[in-house]
Amino acid sequence: MQPHTNLLALSLLLCIVNGLCENCSRIEIDHHRGFVSTFIKYLDNALDFLFQVFFGGETKPVSNRPSEDSDSDTDADAELNRVSYKGFHLLRIWPHTDDAIENLKMLGEQPRVQLWLPPLKNMSVDVILPPNMASAVKNELTENDIEYSILSNDIEKMIVDQNPQKSKRKWFKDTKPSKLTWTKFHPLEDIYNYLEHLQSTYSDIVDLITIGKSSEGREMRVIRISSGKSKDMSLKPAIWIDGGIHAREWISPAVALFIIRQLVEHNKSYKNMIDDLDWYILPLANPDGYVYTHTVDRLWRKSRSENEETSGRYFWDQQDCKGVDLNRNWDHRWNEVGASDNPCHETYAGRAPFSEPETRAMSNFIKEHRDRIIIYLTLHSYSQMWLMPWSSTKERHNDYDDLLYMGRKAIESLKKTHGTNYNLVSKQTNSYPISGCSDDWAKSKVGIKYSYTIELRDKGTYGYLLPPTQILPTGKEIFTAIRTLARSVLSNMLKNSKNARKIEK
Repeated sequence: MQPHTNLLALSLLLCIVNGLCENCSRIEIDHHRGFVSTFIKYLDNALDFLFQVFFGGETKPVSNRPSEDSDSDTDADAELNRVSYKGFHLLRIWPHTDDAIENLKMLGEQPRVQLWLPPLKNMSVDVILPPNMASAVKNELTENDIEYSILSNDIEKMIVDQNPQKSKRKWFKDTKPSKLTWTKFHPLEDIYNYLEHLQSTYSDIVDLITIGKSSEGREMRVIRISSGKSKDMSLKPAIWIDGGIHAREWISPAVALFIIRQLVEHNKSYKNMIDDLDWYILPLANPDGYVYTHTVDRLWRKSRSENEETSGRYFWDQQDCKGVDLNRNWDHRWNEVGASDNPCHETYAGRAPFSEPETRAMSNFIKEHRDRIIIYLTLHSYSQMWLMPWSSTKERHNDYDDLLYMGRKAIESLKKTHGTNYNLVSKQTNSYPISGCSDDWAKSKVGIKYSYTIELRDKGTYGYLLPPTQILPTGKEIFTAIRTLARSVLSNMLKNSKNARKIEK
C-alpha cells in the first residue's frame, strides 16, 4: 500500500471507531486538497471525540463538504452536505483595552471562530464560537473582567428559525413561480424566475442584462428599469445598486428585489423616478456564494472560486479555502489594509485587483456607463449605517460635505418610515480601515460622486440571521431613503445646471 493509502485507512478507522462518519464508504481522497488534508480532516474529528471522552465537553460538529461538481437540489444531498452550527455560541463582547482588542483579533484567526464585526475599542463585537471553545473563552473573559453577553448558545437553531428546511415548507407549491412572497428568503432560481417574469410582463420599462458569469458559470443579471430617453431625447442619468456581494447577507438581495418590485410593479406610483432616472440593479453580485449559503454553509461570506495558492500547502483544520472576499477585490488601494492574503481567510483579497469574474463584470459594466451613473449604492448588512468613502483612510475627499448633506437627507426620510435609526459616517471613522472596496473604487476610479455603502438592519440582535419578517420594513425604509437621495441629487444637478447657464449668459 502507498503511504497515503495507509494514512487514509487510519483516518477511516478513527472515524469508524468514534462514530463520526455515518457512512464511511462515501469518504475518498479529495484530489483538490490532497491526501494530507483529507487525513487531517478526519484525524481532527477523531481527536476531538477522544478529547470529549477523556475530558468532557461537546464535540465539534462534522462538516460534510460537497464534492466539487456537486450541484444537487435534492433535500437528501443538501442535508448531507450542510454545515451544522449546532451548539455554536454567539457572544457579544465589549473590549475596552488595546490588549483585549488584540486578543480578540487573535481569537478570530482560530478555526471555526467568526468575528461578525471587527474588534474596536469601546464598541461591541459579535463572535461565533464552536462548542469546544465556548466555555474556555467565557472563562477567560470573566477572569480578565471583559464584559460579554450570550446572544445565542445554538446558532443552528437561529439558522433553522430563519430558513426552515425545504422539506418543512412549500417553496412555491402554493404560489406562482414568477412571484416572490416577501415572507421568506428565496433561492437563486426563484429570484431569476422573478426577474424574467418582470421582463416579459413589463417589457416597456424592463430590460434584463447578463453582464457576465460567476466563477462557477452562473449568470450575473442586471435589471434595467427605464421609460426610455428623456424628453429632449438625451440619455438620462442613472443610478446603480448592487446587493449580495457577501453571500451570507441575505437581507441585501431581498431589499434590492423589493426596490425592483416597487419601481416595476408599482411604476405608476413612481413614474417620475423612472422618467428622470435609469435604474441599474444587480440583486445578486455573488450568485455562487448565495447558492452555497442555501445549500451548504449558511454563514459563508466569500465567492466560490478556486484558489491555486492552496494547492501546494495545507492548513490545519482549514476545511474550505475556496473563494475571495469580493468587497476586497476592487482596484482601490487593493490589499493594503483590512484584507488578507491567506486564501482561507474570510477577507482574502484575491490574487490581484479584479482577479474574480464577478468584480470584473461589475466594474466593466459600471465603467461603460460612467458618464451617466450619478449614484452608486452597495447594500450590505448589518449595523444600520449609511457609510461614505473612504474606507482605508481618514482623509476627507473634496466633496465630503456634499455627500454628508445628501446622506443626512436620506437617513432622515428613512427614519420617518418606521423610526429606524441609521448612523451616517465616513466608513473609516466608524470602523477599522479596509481597502479594495467597491464604493471607494466607484468614487476614486470612475468618478461617481455620490457613492455609499448601506449597512442594513439590524444592530446585532440577529446579525446576519435576520428573520424574514424584517424584509418588508427594511425594504420600505431603504426604498424611501433612496428615493429621497435620488430626488435630492437630481434637484441639485438641475440647480447647478441653471446656475451654469446664467453664468454663460
